[in-house]
Amino acid sequence: MQTRDKIFDDISQLMTNAAGMAQGMKTEAETAMKGWMERWLAGADLVTREEFDAVREMAALAREENETLAARIAELETRLAEQTGD
Repeated sequence: MQTRDKIFDDISQLMTNAAGMAQGMKTEAETAMKGWMERWLAGADLVTREEFDAVREMAALAREENETLAARIAELETRLAEQTGD
């Protein structure tokens, strides 16, 4: 019976050690992947959300101004055509 208990204790200890080793490997892999991703993102020349939103707002304002100017040009062309009799 003593031998049997010793075998179970050894197996239990082996499984505990294996679980600890697997957890350590998982932590090490996560740390390595996080470091790699941070380095990749730092070198990827990506814009921040604030920069993106600012440029999007500028584009919307430019589009509105473009539409206003296009309408103004059309109106001026109509007036010119009326004046010249075309």
